[in-house]
Amino acid sequence: MKAWADRHPNLATWLALALGMLVILAWSARDAGLNMSQGLALGAATVVLAGLCAWIIAWEADDEPLDEVAPEP
Repeated sequence: MKAWADRHPNLATWLALALGMLVILAWSARDAGLNMSQGLALGAATVVLAGLCAWIIAWEADDEPLDEVAPEP
């Protein structure tokens, strides 16, 4: 599992965010009286939102300058 996450960091971020956000959604909407289609629509929107968040996080990671090592004399 760790090797897969190392090869696909953006997908791993998306999966972790989506799972966490779905757990929070399920917890907070448990007594809201949603029917099945409303719950599925909210779940799908949550997964899409997690993907957008992972994409933005990847932008931030790409913008960070790498520490350059001075060449040895």
